[in-house]
Amino acid sequence: MEFNSVLLAFVLIAVLLAAGMLMRMTIPFFQKYFIPTSLIAGLIGLLVSKEALGKLGAVIPGAAFLENGIYTEKVYETMREIPEVAITIIFASLFLGKKIPGIKKIWEIAGPQVAYGQTVSWAQYVVGLLLAIFLLKPVFDLPPIAGALIEIGFEGGPGTAAGMRGTFDALDFPEGASLALGLATVGILTGVITGIIIVNWGIKKGIAKQAKKASELSERERKGLYPEGKEKTAGELSTKTESIEGFTVNFLFIFVAIGLGMLLLKGLVLLEEATWGPAFDIEVIKHVPLFPMALLGGVATQLLYSKFIPYKLIDKKVLARIEGFSLDVLIVASVATLSISAISENIMPFLILAGAGIALNLAAFFLLAKRMMPEYWLERGVLQFGQSMGMTTTGLLLLQIVDPEKETSTLEGFGYKQILFEPVVGGGLFTAASMPLIVQFGPVALLIGTGVLFLIWLAIGLFYFGKKNSQRAQSEG
Repeated sequence: MEFNSVLLAFVLIAVLLAAGMLMRMTIPFFQKYFIPTSLIAGLIGLLVSKEALGKLGAVIPGAAFLENGIYTEKVYETMREIPEVAITIIFASLFLGKKIPGIKKIWEIAGPQVAYGQTVSWAQYVVGLLLAIFLLKPVFDLPPIAGALIEIGFEGGPGTAAGMRGTFDALDFPEGASLALGLATVGILTGVITGIIIVNWGIKKGIAKQAKKASELSERERKGLYPEGKEKTAGELSTKTESIEGFTVNFLFIFVAIGLGMLLLKGLVLLEEATWGPAFDIEVIKHVPLFPMALLGGVATQLLYSKFIPYKLIDKKVLARIEGFSLDVLIVASVATLSISAISENIMPFLILAGAGIALNLAAFFLLAKRMMPEYWLERGVLQFGQSMGMTTTGLLLLQIVDPEKETSTLEGFGYKQILFEPVVGGGLFTAASMPLIVQFGPVALLIGTGVLFLIWLAIGLFYFGKKNSQRAQSEG
């Protein structure tokens, strides 16, 4: 009897998450550095995959039955497909249930964080492309699109890296997906550990005045649980279950957004095939994955919902749980199917890219955060740092330590900042199109373009928001 491979894949993911949660709750190291359960589970899954356990089975006499690890080939391939679905659900739901304010209001509240985030993102392209042009291509014979790996892995994170696997395959760089995902994994681990060190430094220096010391956390909080009696719920349902289940309604809007994203992507592909594609031999849109278009589909769905539906049907708390579930599943499935061999075969380029990405993000925090975001710079800086190291949730975790009661405007500004950030970089349209653009126009052209954008946002951050906020702080003092 053969079980359904999709169901079996989710059963295995559940077992891995249970094992990861057990380790997270019992091993002090994971608690001290707030390592996400999903990442622990993914690493366990990787150890028992064909990339680790399978290699061991190949050299141990009589252990050939372990050549695929604990997964069958069908289950393994299914788990490789899950991240693309999960990241599309996450991006489709990002703006659902949220009032989309005007650009002016976003700019006033979140401008400094927008400038800082954009500066770091474009800097990751500049550094990556410089490495690709002068080192990775001539020395290690990697294709020029390797120049996009730092931004895809660090700012984009594991979801983006996994979601772009099809683009890597289409551009004849399949190992790039594992390299990007490996960078994201290293980024998350490094981001959490270095972030905690930065937070402790800020507390000792008296910079983080709202901070909650690790010693103040209860045993349950250190294990990743809410204090007893303060557990959270997903929110009230917006519809009566005898009519339609509230979760169903929220999923309905998510898949409407995905459907609109599909129509938009298909329309752009047809437009490209009928116009600039054959005329200039340019193919960019056909290599763009679905998830950034699903984000735009979500924006369109929210605008239509706000204009034409007078009832509260979308529940932001329920959507947050759906996003959280999708992200946990995505991380477990993508890390568990990571290609260790692809990384080991390109270990020096991988270490160079990882080192460059980590150094860049740390330099940005210490050299730019205070100058570009003078007001609550540590709180804003660690939130942005966590995001730029692979996961928004890492940044939110660090913010929870330095601003547990949300006494600063950091979180509100970050939420608004995402509206001008996510559609472009960090997994947005440019991130998705970056590799096809490098193939079509060459790394030098992209280096010039991203370099100009980096300098523009750097100047806006330093000479507009930096000086403006410094002067305001001085006048108030």
